[in-house]
Amino acid sequence: MPDLLLELFSEEIPARMQAKAADDLRRLVTDKLVAEGLVYEGARAFATPRRLALTVHGIPARQPDLKTERRGPKVGGPDAAVQGFLKATGLKSLDEAKIQRDPKGDFYIALIEKAGRDAIDVLAEILPVIIRTFPWPKSMRWGARSGKPGSLSWVRPLHAITATFGPETEEPDIVKFSVDGIETGQTTYGHRFMAPSAISVRRFEDYEAKLKAAKVILDPQARKDIIFADAKELTFAQGLELVEDQVLLDEVSGLVEWPVVMMGSFEAEYLAIPDEVIRATIRNNQKCFVVKDPKTGKLTNKFVLTANIEATDGGKTIVAGNERVIRPRLSDAKFFYETDLKTKLEDRLPKFDQIVFHAKLGTQAARIKRIERLAAEIAPLLGADVAKATRAAHLAKADLLTEVVGEFPEVQGLMGKYYALAQGEDASVAAACEEHYKPQGPADRVPTDPVSVAVALADKIDTLVGFWAIDEKPTGSKDPYALRRAALGVIRLIAENALRLSLMKVAASALAGLSVNPTDAQKLPSDLLAFFADRLKVQLREQGARHDLVDAVFALGGQDDLLMIVRRVEALGKFLESDDGKNLLAGIKRASNILGIEEKKDKRTFDGAPDAALYSLGEEKALAKAIGEVKAEASAAVAKEDFAAAMSAMAKLRPPVDAFFDKVRVNDDDAKVRENRLKLLNEIRSATRAVADFSKIQD
Repeated sequence: MPDLLLELFSEEIPARMQAKAADDLRRLVTDKLVAEGLVYEGARAFATPRRLALTVHGIPARQPDLKTERRGPKVGGPDAAVQGFLKATGLKSLDEAKIQRDPKGDFYIALIEKAGRDAIDVLAEILPVIIRTFPWPKSMRWGARSGKPGSLSWVRPLHAITATFGPETEEPDIVKFSVDGIETGQTTYGHRFMAPSAISVRRFEDYEAKLKAAKVILDPQARKDIIFADAKELTFAQGLELVEDQVLLDEVSGLVEWPVVMMGSFEAEYLAIPDEVIRATIRNNQKCFVVKDPKTGKLTNKFVLTANIEATDGGKTIVAGNERVIRPRLSDAKFFYETDLKTKLEDRLPKFDQIVFHAKLGTQAARIKRIERLAAEIAPLLGADVAKATRAAHLAKADLLTEVVGEFPEVQGLMGKYYALAQGEDASVAAACEEHYKPQGPADRVPTDPVSVAVALADKIDTLVGFWAIDEKPTGSKDPYALRRAALGVIRLIAENALRLSLMKVAASALAGLSVNPTDAQKLPSDLLAFFADRLKVQLREQGARHDLVDAVFALGGQDDLLMIVRRVEALGKFLESDDGKNLLAGIKRASNILGIEEKKDKRTFDGAPDAALYSLGEEKALAKAIGEVKAEASAAVAKEDFAAAMSAMAKLRPPVDAFFDKVRVNDDDAKVRENRLKLLNEIRSATRAVADFSKIQD
């Protein structure tokens, strides 16, 4: 079966756009092929700085013929309807139609046959449309061709389109079309400097091999592997260690077609700057990797760069050029750092009086005061030193006004820690300046120092309560203030530090510190708590907890204590993995189903204690006794927050529940006995709700 080779050759495509563009090209072409009845065997897309490429294997040479039936008017229907039917279906007369019987009458049916087209003709039709409507996040129009203004929007000027189609054993054909005056062909170009001549290609294997010979590595992953392996080897040879950076590696691999790894250096005096500032300077300005000493873990005055050319001088000029750019950048960073050290953090705080945090929530200075007050209230609940928590909250945002953070926003918090230590602050206070922002995502670490945790919770809860108070809640996919992230951060801080905290009380306290008056202040803490509950469900599900178990625990209420909910879900999951758990669940569900049916039938509930005098069978008595014992034991275990013991107590219900359903007919002919037995079933449901609402659990 034939294969397609498509290449779109252009000026440099921004590295950040390449991976998505390659995926979009594959998706758009293959989706359209399938829609046209051309089901393929496989497809791969590639990107380099100057090209997008796609190969699709095993495309049928021709579309299948299609036969469809089209229903027309009733036999004997109006002539206008008949003529319209004939025109729409291409029939010459009603003699070419067949008649189909229907309960509503006899109808004319046209059998329409549509012959499939050659796949190359279909490709010539769909590919130019895809190119013209390609979803670049940013694109441009340029120049004029043949005296006419250009009409194509593309990320950068498009120079050539290669499009070939054919079976492996034959010479492929060119898929002929043009876009904005660019005619398709089978000519591409190699490396801009080392092999710029035109290359004639036939199919993908030939194309990839010729590009490699022309100093172009087509596969982005192959370029990443080369850069990473060569960088590791180069640093290891000098007794050093590469500081790995996957995001930078992804970007650098999109900047070169023929990666050549080299090492440069800078003056050792710049090592007086914090490592993170050195890394940010070199990474942001020159897209280079930093290098550390494996013995000390500290950065060295070396860096690794990736060139796009094999230089005749062995790369000396390229290395020198990078050093020449990096040196003044590091000099600036050193100046910023040393300048910052001359001003204490608290001396910067008055400037926050003029900086608005949010128009409805006041200045940054007012917010800092709220965080201080809230951190002081939370600290004793965590065993944190109140004075240290207050001091940390007071200083935590001050580094936002420093020169280094102004230049490199990604080191906010971290620089606060360095400056706090430099001015002699307590280690816990300094750590909190950095860690109060954490966790910022699912992969970010959670602080464990009580002072850091207190300030981190105060910061996030103040944000959530504040935006809830002014009715700026997340909606759909929109969350401009990252409130979902803040809520997940609170959840992780509580769960991973095993904290017992009443979110309702903390939220109410945060609300009291606001200068705004929400329309429904009474409802706000509970409304915010429901948001936390939804976020916790997401968190637990992502950790592998069954969604129905989360719902079963949440159905009990008491969502104020997130730690208890997490422990209940964990214990319930383990219990239901056991045979006792599975069988008891079946019995409880059976009891709930029977109760549901009978309650609906009688239009009432069967609350209240059963009458022991009406027990006539030993199985009834045994079940009633077991329920009483289990309810007391499980409730006592829950009160001690020993959920595993509560589940063990529940397991004792399994034998009497099984025996009850084997020997006892619930819907007895005697109405009083029937009612009593239904009340006994309700007791099962009531007893198990000490742990979870088992009706929410799926079989």
